Amino acid sequence: MKALLSVHDKTGLVPFARGLSQIGVQLIASGGTARALREAGLAVTEVSEYTGSPEILGGRVKTLHPAIHGGLLARAIESDQADLDRLGLDYIDIVAVNLYPFEATIAKPGVTLAEAIEQIDIGGVALIRAAAKNHARVTLACDPADYEAVLVELMAGGVGDATRARLAVKGFAHTAAYDSAISAYLGQVTGGSAPVHVVGHPIQSLRYGENPHQSAALYSLMPGAGPLGGTVLQGKELSYNNLLDLDGAWRVALSYTDPAICIVKHLSPCGVAVNASLAEAYRAAFACDRVSAFGGVIASNRPFDGETAAALADLFVECIAAPGFTEEARTVLAKKKNCRLLEMPNADLAAITPRFELRTVVGGFLKQDADFGDPTDTDWTVVSKREPTESEWRALRFAWKTCQNVRSNAIVFAAATESGAATVGIGGGQPNRVDCVKIAGERAGEKARGAVMASDAFFPFPDSVERAILLGITAIVHPGGSMRDADSIAAADAAGLAMVTTGVRHFRH
Repeated sequence: MKALLSVHDKTGLVPFARGLSQIGVQLIASGGTARALREAGLAVTEVSEYTGSPEILGGRVKTLHPAIHGGLLARAIESDQADLDRLGLDYIDIVAVNLYPFEATIAKPGVTLAEAIEQIDIGGVALIRAAAKNHARVTLACDPADYEAVLVELMAGGVGDATRARLAVKGFAHTAAYDSAISAYLGQVTGGSAPVHVVGHPIQSLRYGENPHQSAALYSLMPGAGPLGGTVLQGKELSYNNLLDLDGAWRVALSYTDPAICIVKHLSPCGVAVNASLAEAYRAAFACDRVSAFGGVIASNRPFDGETAAALADLFVECIAAPGFTEEARTVLAKKKNCRLLEMPNADLAAITPRFELRTVVGGFLKQDADFGDPTDTDWTVVSKREPTESEWRALRFAWKTCQNVRSNAIVFAAATESGAATVGIGGGQPNRVDCVKIAGERAGEKARGAVMASDAFFPFPDSVERAILLGITAIVHPGGSMRDADSIAAADAAGLAMVTTGVRHFRH
């Protein structure tokens, strides 16, 4: 048997190749892959030696040769065997290949079109397609996660038909996603447009959707990924609604650089706080709306520690997402058997993918860039007579970030604390802004006095500002841009409020 190995991602390569070699499989490998195998002490034949043709065009052409593709595409039939014999070629039975990192390349700031073009894999895609097409005989491994399973079956006598078919499907899905990323990028940079292709890899069937009569399933953009890219450490399977709430809470938590806690219920943040102490951040977030927090989900941008876990006390929590859980926290949370723990791999807002959003409409869908906050050139302007105090500035910046994740018309009341800031009242999802101010005020109660307010859009009339004044708000941040901005500013000045505009709207429908 012969195996061709040509990988950019060398995760698991050497153990896989060593396992193949131990059962008598001849290894053929291209450039850097062959070098890595030789350095590991394995016998390997270079592709150029196997084909009798050197790499050309600076490595652009390596595996595009009849000796490679004839060996992959040949069927186990007499006529194909005769063709191979006539040309002095042989069957290739196993292919391990993955592609140049095109998507990672175009995600880098300042990448040029020429740099992106060089990361468009040609030979690798051809290898995957050839092996997948001929999966009746050839085993494809385009994902390092499959190496171990392939080895196990080979050592047991051979890779089964079902496994080869499954790996072929994965291969075609991989090349489809790869090509769609390229077409989308080229369409964008050349000023044109390209069809949107979204490939979802099934993770699990869900018990039901938002309601029991709706069927549902979870898919990932990356094969083999866990829910939201994380790992469930405790509790039963996540539900459709759990996943939506966790996604919303995780995005909010990652909006802050300080230790942060976000509590979400029915896709609406009901408490958010930052603090030097994660446990104190939780306590402040919970205090914002104790009623809504019951049965909600929690996200933290820091590993969940024992003190924070203990602070939950007897609160019923559906799920907790965090970049890790300490042993002490795991011990405490183990008593909450129905609480799912989701360990997330990367607590960095810049690492969230995709960077776009899709929403279905009748007969099609809408696509937009995801809102990850203000553009870098955002200019905050004090439009009132009074400047915010240092404490108000801290609360305003915190409230503004939080406001971006609340359903429109979004209103957030927040206050600075000794070591951070916290929401004290949140109102959103209503068809008029004044009602959202009322709701935020009802949630805040007396805590509204001395707090600040953030609004995701401008005030078309001064009534929201006037309501905030009656509630005791001392400073306001909003995008500005209304024809009646002067009326809102006048109301603020008359009450001695500080008002800041950002020039950026953050609707979330």
